[in-house]
Amino acid sequence: MRRLAFATFAFLAVSVVAPVVAQQAAPVAATPITYRVTFPEPEHHWMQVEMTVSGLAATPFQARMSRSSPGRYAVHEFSKNVFSLEAFNGRGAKLSTTRPDIDSWQVANHDGIVRIVYKIFGDTPDGTYMGVDTSHARMNMPAAFMWAQGMDARPIRISFAPPQGLNWKIATQLFTTNEPWTFTAPNLQYFMDSFTELADLVISEFTVQNTDGTPVKIRLAAHSDGAQADVDELAKLVQPMVREHMAVFGEFPKYEPGNYTFILDYVPWGDGDGMEHRNSTAVSSPGLSLKTPQGRSQALGTISHEYFHNWNVERIRPAGLEPFDFTRENITCCLWLAEGFTQYYGDLLLRRAGLSPRVPVNYAVGVINGAGRQVRSAVQMSEHAPFADAGVSIDANDRARTFISYYTYGAAIALGLDLSLRELSNGKTTLDDFMRMMWRDFGKPGGTAPGLVDRPYTLRDLRTELTTLTGNKKFADDFFDKYVEGREVVDYARLFKLAGYELRGSNKAGWAGSVTVQTVNGGLLVGMSGGRGGGTPTKTPVAFNSPIYKAGVDFGDIIATIDGQAATQDSWAALSTKPAGTAVKLGITRRGGLAATGTLVIEADPSVTIVDVAAAGGSLTDAQKAFRDAWLGSKAK
Repeated sequence: MRRLAFATFAFLAVSVVAPVVAQQAAPVAATPITYRVTFPEPEHHWMQVEMTVSGLAATPFQARMSRSSPGRYAVHEFSKNVFSLEAFNGRGAKLSTTRPDIDSWQVANHDGIVRIVYKIFGDTPDGTYMGVDTSHARMNMPAAFMWAQGMDARPIRISFAPPQGLNWKIATQLFTTNEPWTFTAPNLQYFMDSFTELADLVISEFTVQNTDGTPVKIRLAAHSDGAQADVDELAKLVQPMVREHMAVFGEFPKYEPGNYTFILDYVPWGDGDGMEHRNSTAVSSPGLSLKTPQGRSQALGTISHEYFHNWNVERIRPAGLEPFDFTRENITCCLWLAEGFTQYYGDLLLRRAGLSPRVPVNYAVGVINGAGRQVRSAVQMSEHAPFADAGVSIDANDRARTFISYYTYGAAIALGLDLSLRELSNGKTTLDDFMRMMWRDFGKPGGTAPGLVDRPYTLRDLRTELTTLTGNKKFADDFFDKYVEGREVVDYARLFKLAGYELRGSNKAGWAGSVTVQTVNGGLLVGMSGGRGGGTPTKTPVAFNSPIYKAGVDFGDIIATIDGQAATQDSWAALSTKPAGTAVKLGITRRGGLAATGTLVIEADPSVTIVDVAAAGGSLTDAQKAFRDAWLGSKAK
């Protein structure tokens, strides 16, 4: 086992926290776009930004706020938080602005230089938005900074002026300069991907070796209740985790600023999230304490998931996300791989590192039992992301019966493909080999500049990669046709037996459908919480093809009678004791008081659970033990 160098550092200078350039510097250009960020009244949750753009042509200049953000797939309309905007020319004279659309400000009659000064509000310090108070300024860049329309290739220079007396330091993947509070980015894509936090951060750093022998610096910058010793203990847990991640791909990426930074925010007034970036990740969890072993262990799940993204998504990037378009939602075929495979490996690699007992098998249950698979494939779930990924709307939706998260769906596909490859090759080929091939062919080649990926992959590329890996086109095509673009389910029951797991059905005699009912005047109200009338109730549509759906019942209906008797919670629960094939007469009251009847035919409960044979008191065969060890055992030793 390679011994890891481990050290901790008290913060001696501001630039220690920010990623340090290792024998390299950011690209230089003559006319960078500059920003100056100040915090006149952090207690009121706003900051001030000055953006200066020079070398402009005589045509009107347009500045924009983003509508979307890398790592998020919905539209968030960040311009709503901008206020008190003014524009000036190079001589300081004030210029008038117009609004060609809700996200843009246009400035005409300038002298080749435009300086825009605006204030922006934020108190959602997660990975998507921004939050400012006297404890920190936590900034997702698209939520905080305007950008110059049509000038994506220009370098950027940004300076921060933290409030006096708050002992703030900075964590960011932006490139450092000779000035401790000034940083650069080579282009807009890199800048917008460079999450930044200013706070009284506690720093811990360790170094691991890449496969070529070069050192790789990993840094944790924590805003939390933890002291230096607590953050150091978390760093000790992260070390074996990052080594297991590297073992999947065969090497660490090249971190352009010289290191990789975990930007961690665990304060009670924060918002929970995890957001990947090219050379850093932003993680927040308001209920987590780094003072306890339990809290540090709890932190690892999101940390592991997000770290896997610095290969998968940040560099191995699906078409549709590259280059990222900040003016609209970004749709892609393949979040089942980008997010779902990451979800699978986030758990698996903690297990391989000995940091968690969790085995990522239960994702299969979410797909087998999920109603959404009846109407959408994994690809279609991915394409639905702009509506599901923190998308904001106020109308009722049917995602309870038409959608399975691409995190869950993709993790289940990863599990099925991993076990299938092991079975197909007698253990010689695994999902690790597939990810390593994707890294070699799509991730490692990189792009023309930091933050860019020259070869994003398509759905067809993934088929080709799997065919090349296995040498079996029929296997690859069948897998994609059935389980990725189709709506069939991998034969988990057979595959699980290889590792000593079993799929077991429900022990209920019968199934009427997975719905919620609540007692109201007149019977049982279906699929709603909060009742009908008074406030805004939660509406949960009845799953397609379930017995209750076939009986003509959906959310908002009241089941008045069951076999001629007044419907009660007890009589509804008793339906689960009836054998499949039993017909039950329902009296139904629709909206507006319309009376109807329906026949509910009890079916066998299709839901399944997964049982670990060994944990349930059974014994594993030698072959099952060997399969499990090869799958779940460390690859970094």
